[in-house]
Amino acid sequence: MGISRRGFLKVVAAGSLAKPTLGATAKLPRRALGRTGEEVSLLAFGAGSRFLMYEDEDAALAALNEAIDLGITYVDTAHSYGDGQSEERVGKLMPTRRKEIFLSTKLQQRKRDEALRALELSLKRLQVDQLDLVHIHDLSGDEDLAQIEASDGILEALYRARDEGMTRFIGITCHAAPATLKAALERHDFNCTQMALNAARARIDDAEFKAVRMPVGSFEELALPVANRKGLGIIAMKVFGQEQLLGDVSVEQLVRYSLSLPVSAAVLGMPKVEHIRQNVEIAREFVPLAEDERAKIAALIPQRRRMALARFFEHHADV
Repeated sequence: MGISRRGFLKVVAAGSLAKPTLGATAKLPRRALGRTGEEVSLLAFGAGSRFLMYEDEDAALAALNEAIDLGITYVDTAHSYGDGQSEERVGKLMPTRRKEIFLSTKLQQRKRDEALRALELSLKRLQVDQLDLVHIHDLSGDEDLAQIEASDGILEALYRARDEGMTRFIGITCHAAPATLKAALERHDFNCTQMALNAARARIDDAEFKAVRMPVGSFEELALPVANRKGLGIIAMKVFGQEQLLGDVSVEQLVRYSLSLPVSAAVLGMPKVEHIRQNVEIAREFVPLAEDERAKIAALIPQRRRMALARFFEHHADV
């Protein structure tokens, strides 16, 4: 069973006081974004539902400004987040901060013409002429991939958008269909991908459950190796499992687990400024975990939690 929003805020805010904040001059590490030629900060700012928890817009913009000031260079939004509110908020900072960030959005539409219209609207909301990255949003399974791949599908729209300079790079995201994502990455010319990579989704050796595999497979086993072989920029998401993993393991353990995978960055939703500061501190101090250390963290998560999380993401609507 997951924890409430109020519980999440208390857990993370309390964790932010565990260590003194590092000086503002400490550098936030960066990694290559696959073979794109870009480097991005280890942390990406998630502008989805947690960004929309800042009910006051001025507070939301102040939080995003602080994230950029602290060295976060990757901002992740989507056409559908808050019915456009997220993109509009991010867009209000672009006249002054565009050169400092790598800007990514995502499109849920599956038809080519609808996707192109949505992209035009996203550019307008974000107040930019070009995006750095546009993802196909939330690949859900084989039938969905068939729609994406159709001659009048969104994939053709993104190829066109890249060719015409509306976006520099294209990608695809996935929450709960690793085998389908693997197929999509193998077949198509993406630059980047974003997938759910957290301690609960790994295959681990467990004395009680005998190396149980999640019923939908594992992104670590299936899609991540393909993405690395093709040199894609890889963004880890759902690091906290929509807060359902907090309580079993700490914020720091979960962030360190995901950043220890072969990824470019981890996108985090941070609904309080304290969360931003804490996560930046974790990233500044980050030292990769060995495989056995990651396994120990994963082993702290009860099997019932992992199974519940797998079922949750099979029906999760990322809006």
